[in-house]
Amino acid sequence: MTTSPLVLGPMIRYVDETSASVWVETRVAARVSIRAGGRDWTAGTFAVHGHHYALVELDGLDPGTVTSYALEVNGTHVWPDPATGFPPSMVATLKPGKPLRMAYGSCRTSVPHDESGNRTHGVDSLRAYALGMASGGDLPWPDLVAFLGDQVYADLTSEQMQEFIRNRRNIDEAPGEELKDFEEYAHLYFLAWSDPANRWLLSTLPSAMIFDDHDIRDDWNTSLSWKKEMEATSWWHGRIVAGLASYWVYQHLGNLSPKERAEDAIWQQIARHVGEDEIDVSAALDSFADRADQDPGSYRWSYCRDFGDTRLIVVDSRAARDLTPDDRALVDKAEMAWLDGRMRGGFRHLLVATSLPFLLPMGLHYVESWNEAISQGAWGKLAARAGEKLRQAVDLEHWGAFQDSFRKVAAMVTEVADGKRGQAPDTITFLSGDVHYSYVSEVERATGSRIVQAVCSPIRNPLPRLMRSFAAVMSYGLATPIGALVARSAKVPDPPFRWSGVKGPWFDNNLACLEVSPEGLNLWWQTGVVDGGDHLHPRLETVASVTVAPRREA
Repeated sequence: MTTSPLVLGPMIRYVDETSASVWVETRVAARVSIRAGGRDWTAGTFAVHGHHYALVELDGLDPGTVTSYALEVNGTHVWPDPATGFPPSMVATLKPGKPLRMAYGSCRTSVPHDESGNRTHGVDSLRAYALGMASGGDLPWPDLVAFLGDQVYADLTSEQMQEFIRNRRNIDEAPGEELKDFEEYAHLYFLAWSDPANRWLLSTLPSAMIFDDHDIRDDWNTSLSWKKEMEATSWWHGRIVAGLASYWVYQHLGNLSPKERAEDAIWQQIARHVGEDEIDVSAALDSFADRADQDPGSYRWSYCRDFGDTRLIVVDSRAARDLTPDDRALVDKAEMAWLDGRMRGGFRHLLVATSLPFLLPMGLHYVESWNEAISQGAWGKLAARAGEKLRQAVDLEHWGAFQDSFRKVAAMVTEVADGKRGQAPDTITFLSGDVHYSYVSEVERATGSRIVQAVCSPIRNPLPRLMRSFAAVMSYGLATPIGALVARSAKVPDPPFRWSGVKGPWFDNNLACLEVSPEGLNLWWQTGVVDGGDHLHPRLETVASVTVAPRREA
């Protein structure tokens, strides 16, 4: 049996009106060529810890075109593979003036797609979506899919990942079943992206990504005490360096536009190397990752993209945190200033993608603000220690647990919605994941833009039944007034505005979609359903939908 020279990919990443980026991982150092529309584009691979990658930039494309493409590695055709039964992979450039259609979601585990895997983790909604796209039916293809965190789970590993770990080290020694180094991250990404259906989807549908905690470890950067506890271990430094280095290679590099890549220090080293020999950037990338962890202000993972009359801002709410006691912030001063500069009107729709929901159910928001206050000493040192333990035990570390950051962003949003930063958009929508249930909430306003929170989580990692009950309780009824009393007991001011649920919560594995239409912003959530025991061919079913129409001023 011949081993393919292609390990992972091709993956369509950044696409605009005239260019597209195609990411691949190859088995050996290679020249990678893309052929589309009678033209060829070629790039050499770069090496990281014995692995080989290439990013091929297709430029000079015509706007609004859809073209099939083929991939060669060292002159050998490797993609598409007719044996898979999937249609040819396509590269679709953006069409000027076309309303944005986008899919999004978060939290996807990599376990088999058989009866056992579907019983424990539910049907992979991304895979169901891929099969729906490939079937040739009337499912409209998005312009982009945004993955909003926990694309991989470095701390909660599958049996397949643990088998790989056992074959290379003693799994009974720290960090045990969790990931240790770049080699293990590379295998984790292979497990996540090698399923034929999902691989085909990623070869055709442009993707944008941002990390959340499980891409590194549960509760990553939840507090200064958590960070100090991790740094005291023998393995954390290797883990965070490998996690950020692999994230740059597998996820972040493809987020960048050609201009942004040209300004990236690691990419500059790769781009300057034009010799026949492959450049190895392992040491440079590890040094960069270490610096990015120790000095978050040295690198920005957030990014912003405009799609006609719609702006998408993707916010890093993990690495950019300031954990110092006097300046605690979910995003540090530099990141907040960057966000402030992009929170502007003049667009019909403003989308703010952040892995952590900005607007939790109000009862839970109050609990998190209360927990922050007592963890910071509002009830004394003993209560502060208990508050910190509670924060980590039940993940009380969203925007509500960083009140200063929450209020600053709330002020920005209100100014945009009131037309103080340019013409007010029809809608300002926070797109988020993380919490393993989906819902829609809206800020209670009589005028200006509608401010909405639309959560889609998980793609494949459902909450246990007991946690579902807790989430439902915190979303309805007495949770809000009781939470408010608890917060006030720690002298936490009320939020600058109120919000309430529009739909949800629901707990299915989901992939959400949004579409800009004349009526407003259409959103819907779809899940995979197995009929007749055919676990390998789930169908899509709509779970919920809502249209956020522009406010009609009196």
